[in-house]
Amino acid sequence: MIERLQTGKRMSKIVKHNGVVYLCGQVGAGEGVTEQTKDCLSRIDKLLTDAGSDRAHILQAIVWLSDMADFAEMNAVWDDWVPEGYAPARACGEAKLAREVLKVEIIVTAATKA
Repeated sequence: MIERLQTGKRMSKIVKHNGVVYLCGQVGAGEGVTEQTKDCLSRIDKLLTDAGSDRAHILQAIVWLSDMADFAEMNAVWDDWVPEGYAPARACGEAKLAREVLKVEIIVTAATKA
C-alpha cells in the first residue's frame, strides 16, 4: 500500500511504501548556507516525525548546493545534525535551484521506526 501525506496538487511532502519513507526536497529560509541548512534539517526532522521515522533511520540523503564552494559550511551543520554512527548513504552536487536565493536543498529517504 502507498500512503501519501501532506499532499497538494503538485506533490506529496511524504510518501510511505513498504516501510520506506520518501520526503520531497526540502529547502530552508535564511540568508546564508548555515541558516538555510539548519532550517532545512529542522523541516526534515518534522516530516520524519510525521512519517513515523527519525534521523537514525535515514537511509539516503541527496544534497544539492547552488555553489559547491559552500560544501564545508553545509557539512559543518550536517555533521552536528546526524547522530553519531547513523550516517546515511549520501551524495552532494551543485545545481541551479528553484529560486535564486536558495543555497541548499536536501532530499531524504528513510525507514520507518516500526
